[in-house]
Amino acid sequence: MITVSDVTLAFGERVLFKDVNLKFTPGNCYGIIGANGAGKSTFLKVLSGELEHDRGEIIVTPGERIAVLKQDHFAFEAYSVMETVLMGFPKLYEIMKEREALYAKESMSDEDGIRAGELEAEFAELGGWEAEAQASQMLSGLGLDEEDHTKMMSDLDESRKVRVLLAQALFGNPDILLLDEPTNGLDLESITWLEDFLIDFPNTVIVVSHDRHFLNTVCTHICDIDYGRITLYSGNYDFWYQMSQMLQRQAREQLKKREEKAKELKEFIQRFASNASKSRQATSRKKVLEKLDLENIPVTSRKFPYVAFKPNRDIGNNVLRVEKLNYRTAEAQLLQDFSIIVNKGDKIAFVGAEHQSKTAFFEIIAGEQKADSGDYYWGQTVSFSYFPKENSRFFNSELSITDWLKQYSPDQDDTYVRSFLGRMLFSGDEALKPVNVLSGGEKVRCLLSKMMLSGANVLIMDEPTNHLDLEAITALNEGLEAFTGVVLFNSHDHEFINSIANRIIEILPGGKLIDRMMLFDDYLKDDSVKALRAEAYHHAERLQI
Repeated sequence: MITVSDVTLAFGERVLFKDVNLKFTPGNCYGIIGANGAGKSTFLKVLSGELEHDRGEIIVTPGERIAVLKQDHFAFEAYSVMETVLMGFPKLYEIMKEREALYAKESMSDEDGIRAGELEAEFAELGGWEAEAQASQMLSGLGLDEEDHTKMMSDLDESRKVRVLLAQALFGNPDILLLDEPTNGLDLESITWLEDFLIDFPNTVIVVSHDRHFLNTVCTHICDIDYGRITLYSGNYDFWYQMSQMLQRQAREQLKKREEKAKELKEFIQRFASNASKSRQATSRKKVLEKLDLENIPVTSRKFPYVAFKPNRDIGNNVLRVEKLNYRTAEAQLLQDFSIIVNKGDKIAFVGAEHQSKTAFFEIIAGEQKADSGDYYWGQTVSFSYFPKENSRFFNSELSITDWLKQYSPDQDDTYVRSFLGRMLFSGDEALKPVNVLSGGEKVRCLLSKMMLSGANVLIMDEPTNHLDLEAITALNEGLEAFTGVVLFNSHDHEFINSIANRIIEILPGGKLIDRMMLFDDYLKDDSVKALRAEAYHHAERLQI
């Protein structure tokens, strides 16, 4: 258990949180949410002891172990994957290393023998005999192939390193688990495994995440950081959202009433301040006005960008026909006789573990990559806009955000472009920043602005929710739900897929497809889908053998 009492933290004049009082108890999962810059990750660092707070007290139940998801992906380059995971349980790992060193001696003294007996007892008590099997199970659940378990960390790409560090944090049944964006870099299958793990986890979990479905699935409580306060709500993210909307409405109504009251008082004071018979009333009402604290009714510090895609023309019945596309890289066959017909009204989510295949398909139909064979045909009424997964090539310049967006704007007027950027949260001097220094989330908002200005009636989007905060994801989600054209997209955000897509296409190993007109939740429960997927992956494993 962690008890937080009157904790305050400030950086210079900026107060991140003030007089925070919370209690995190076993058996519960607490989601930490808040606008970008509100201090979510900083709060986790304060809880773990990595960062010192200014005032107050944080008490961890004596003897309890805190595990933290490491953010330095290159800290364990000299270790194997298995050893890196086992290091997540320091006490067991130290015993294992001392035990190995003892048995490596050519001859053992009596003292060594006694110590070996003690180590064996501790090793067994801490679950040492099952440790590697449990670590392997976690790594497999998080999507790492068995052959990766014995590799060095330096041999893994970044996405697999992230999964190893997550397994490290989960390993050994810690008493308190602190996870900062644990779903980043995970595919939907691995996220589902993590959700199941955390639902069954008996101890305390505190997590920062931008994944709404994940927060809804695993959280028993939500801690909302807003205006330097941290407010605890019972329930998951959806419950918090409904509650916060209600509280914000009440706050706005209260503020409106106070503003109207202040206006009446000011008018009375101005009319009767010089009237002798009314001067006492005017003085009295002036005191009432001074007590009206209009500044201290915060609604929320959250800012939602305005995302709306408006096609310049309606789309016809012929949208896209794809015929037997084949595409291979040096490493693998990504598309094999790939054929689909996209219809008017389709909002298609491309799902599954074949991530390179999805990206290759998007690149080919967007004209950025050439297929080895096969063809595709866009309808005559179609105009498309493409959001690539890798976007750095768009931002290799010192153009300001305003000048950058002007390249894609039909209206070159500064006022129009600046107004558009303001709705995307680039207001004032923010719009004058050079694009080569933008953060990941800012780049995504720029690309979304470009797409909105295009007036396209088909949107191709490869993982558009990456780098976005909850507010921006919500705005994009609502914008795509309202969009009247066709959407072809790929995302790891379960809620995003389920609320937008009316058709699901999964690319399986060997180029086979599952194509269903249904919502994503229904797709995941469909027995025929499960059977097709199992058959395809079993066949792929046999071919590898």
